[in-house]
Amino acid sequence: MSAPLPSPSRDWQVRWFQLLRSMARVNSPDGEEQLMDWLLVPGEARALAFVNAHAMNMVVQSESFYRSLAAADIVVRDGIGVAMLMQMLNQPPGQNLNGTDLIPKLLARADGLPIALFGTSEPWLTKAQQAVKERLAPNSPCITANGFLELRDYLRLAGRFRPRVIVLGMGMPKQEEVAIALRDALGSPCLIVCGGAILDFLGGKVPRAPTWMRKCGLEWAFRLGREPRRLWARYVHGNPLFLKRAIQLAARSLLHKWPQVA
Repeated sequence: MSAPLPSPSRDWQVRWFQLLRSMARVNSPDGEEQLMDWLLVPGEARALAFVNAHAMNMVVQSESFYRSLAAADIVVRDGIGVAMLMQMLNQPPGQNLNGTDLIPKLLARADGLPIALFGTSEPWLTKAQQAVKERLAPNSPCITANGFLELRDYLRLAGRFRPRVIVLGMGMPKQEEVAIALRDALGSPCLIVCGGAILDFLGGKVPRAPTWMRKCGLEWAFRLGREPRRLWARYVHGNPLFLKRAIQLAARSLLHKWPQVA
């Protein structure tokens, strides 16, 4: 008889456990290529979400955010924090699939297909559009809309333009909610990507960390140094809180012999 899942009185642990169970693992560069091929193959509309330590902390506070993540067609790991959590649960974390690296690869792979960028604000949105047209997908028509519209506006634009790839750069939890709504409303093949700050990166508002920091999993420290006021709560308070919760989940998993995360 398998051990029971955690008590409903500790809902955040249930959410974390189930989210980890549903997370896709990619273990090699070839696996990453196969994932991108699958995401872009013609079919139904699909939503892609990335989960990092900040997202896991938000899951504790918001059941609706958890439900949006759980409803995505594929969820992948983003960042060293979630890798540490998986290792504490004796699970191989696979490759880090952060959106800042994966999304430009997806856009380049989608060259020639209609693309929509929904998110951020001007002038960064127009600059991101220029980056897509000049560097990533020069053969793709590309429309844009800022990240502060109502859901009905994005539904109307997507329904009229029928993009094959939609990148959302609205931040959590709005982009995840919009992604699921778009997926459920569109009647045509489309990949909808929850991109976080990707449009700000593409538009030049936010620079990337040096390569050595990215390889060491320290891009968060670089971003904190550049935007301490905005990111202080996320990283300085959020990272220790995430680690505390990860230890609690690992201890409870060991105590109750929960099923391994698949």
